[in-house]
Amino acid sequence: MYVLITGASSGIGREMARCFAECGCDLILAARRLERLQELGAELADTYGCHVLTKQTDLTDEHQVRALHAACLPLDPEIVVNCAGFGKMGYFSDIALEDELDMLKTNVTAVHILTKLFAQTMSEGTILNVSSIASFAPVPLLAAYGATKAYVQSLSRAVNYELKKQGKPVQVAVLCPGPVSTEFNDVADATFRIPAMSAKTCAWLAVDGILSHRKVILPGLIPHAMNVLAKITPASVVMPVEFLGEKAKMKK
Repeated sequence: MYVLITGASSGIGREMARCFAECGCDLILAARRLERLQELGAELADTYGCHVLTKQTDLTDEHQVRALHAACLPLDPEIVVNCAGFGKMGYFSDIALEDELDMLKTNVTAVHILTKLFAQTMSEGTILNVSSIASFAPVPLLAAYGATKAYVQSLSRAVNYELKKQGKPVQVAVLCPGPVSTEFNDVADATFRIPAMSAKTCAWLAVDGILSHRKVILPGLIPHAMNVLAKITPASVVMPVEFLGEKAKMKK
């Protein structure tokens, strides 16, 4: 069985590749940083004896996203993990527009394209889209990032419902992690103020969620608590708290 993972060169994506390799799966790993992918692929092939195909892919480029799907068709992956994504922290008026447009292309457009194409072509299996607890409510100072993750969660849940109604043997699940120790902070110009889950732990919880056929995977206590609070607390109350919390994370 093949598993496709985008964003596999670091963070949760890299750890999920290790998890699936340990489970005996073959892998298709996609990211921009080819050298990192090749190093990881060699490590997993040597350790677990799995077959690993690496695909250098810039997910901000729609043509490369479509080419990645086309390259996977002969292997018919049963699990697709849309893990690539990044955020930028700061006041919306201050963040460079080009950075946000690249964020939209990576976090939304690429996920949308791959979800649609694989929902159409997969014979069976699961598409896992990585969202965030930032999808539960508007997040000042992470306005665009939170909006992208809200899109991913809403899309995933709605499409999964449609596929079930159509009787198709394909499920779309969504992972909503809280703080995880990855390169996110360096890219976002932020620092966590609460303990972060390890990427390895998050990855294993995600894999367990896929194998358990859960539609929404909340890894750990923080996502569960935030999910409940967001449902019972008005946005007018949540946003001032979110603002203070995010402002404390800003490096500058």
